[in-house]
Amino acid sequence: MRKIFIYGLLVLATSLFGDGINWAKDYQAGIDQATKENKPVMFVISRHTCKYCVVLEENTFSDKGVIDRLNKEYVSIISYTDEGDYIPRGMYNGGTPMTWFLNFDGQPMFSPVVGARDPDAYMNALQVVKERFDEINNDGKTK
Repeated sequence: MRKIFIYGLLVLATSLFGDGINWAKDYQAGIDQATKENKPVMFVISRHTCKYCVVLEENTFSDKGVIDRLNKEYVSIISYTDEGDYIPRGMYNGGTPMTWFLNFDGQPMFSPVVGARDPDAYMNALQVVKERFDEINNDGKTK
């Protein structure tokens, strides 16, 4: 009986604290980390009461492939408008969710992706962004 109880606790702990996206503490901490690690940034502007923000977080950001790729190749930052989190000037126009892909210095690499996307579409975007990031940051020269 004790083994079943311990196993149950392990399963519960894994599901609660298991493999999720390693979110930076805040925007500046994420930019600092990206600079140090020479990684692109995925910056999400979200809101807890936004239907499509919830869809993005519950579906796409819970996908194992998306989680693994983000944790390995990106620094991930999320700012919630309803919590007053920092959002750089000019990056928020009122729509959520909004995903920006930034160079490690915080400069946008592309226009933002607005709305929720399914995991496959997100994986494709992550591939394109990473390839472009590698081109731009290859010895400081664009190929």
